[in-house]
Amino acid sequence: MTTVDWSAWRRQEPAPGAEGLRERKKRLLRQRLSDTATEMFLERGFDAVRVSEIARACDVSEKTVFNHFPTKESLILDRGEATSAALRAGLAETDRSPVEATLEILAEELRTLTSWLAAQDDPRDAAARIGRFGALTRSTPSLRAYHLDMTERLVAVAAEALARRGEGARTEDGDDRPGGPPPGPAGGPEVQIAAIALVGLWSVQYRSLARRLAEGTCAPDRLHEAVTADVRRAAALLAGGIDTDIDTSVACGTDTGTTSGSETGLATPAGTGRTSPRTPVHPTVQNMPR
Repeated sequence: MTTVDWSAWRRQEPAPGAEGLRERKKRLLRQRLSDTATEMFLERGFDAVRVSEIARACDVSEKTVFNHFPTKESLILDRGEATSAALRAGLAETDRSPVEATLEILAEELRTLTSWLAAQDDPRDAAARIGRFGALTRSTPSLRAYHLDMTERLVAVAAEALARRGEGARTEDGDDRPGGPPPGPAGGPEVQIAAIALVGLWSVQYRSLARRLAEGTCAPDRLHEAVTADVRRAAALLAGGIDTDIDTSVACGTDTGTTSGSETGLATPAGTGRTSPRTPVHPTVQNMPR
């Protein structure tokens, strides 16, 4: 079976500095299993393909497949751990705001995808393949459920990273004295809403991609510009609250007796004396394949 290198359009991890022969074989087998499974799912439908068939196509045992992928769904949606690791590392860098760190991860994923499209002999056909993948994941209940689970796990990672970030800010401010206000936990409301909003930017990017790819009118460079603009418009709604409030609210706690705009989640438009709610971002991660 001829397969597309689906991993070519995904955010790539740095090549191991001293990858041995065994590790290289495992990595290449994992990629072949995922690429083959993706092609079979697209051709026949996710539910119509058995894992044993994928194993036979790759000349391995079914047990070998499950040694590399814990579930059938993870054969086609296998980048959750890499995305989680990137988000955890990005949010840990306190020289950048949470929104800036998230935007950098999304920008790298978008660059990888649009560069892959530009390198294809027929970018329209390549875009159609991406569209078919999106249609498959949206139309398959088990894959939609897997998306939801991945989203929840990514939100948990973001919340934990933001809480740790706040703890660091609290220590730097010297507010670790006995009786001082405790840092907000990962389950605190400020941290949770910030994490949900940050993860929601993935939904914005993938929805924008799907819409513009379906139109079939954007060249790869224009596609990159248009999707980037959409994501940054969404991020602008978050920056005022998350970037300016999350570190201090997590580090110092929130005075529930106050009603300022930043603490209630309301933004005050310039030149007015009233507040308006910040627009929520639906936090569904539409993951692309390897």
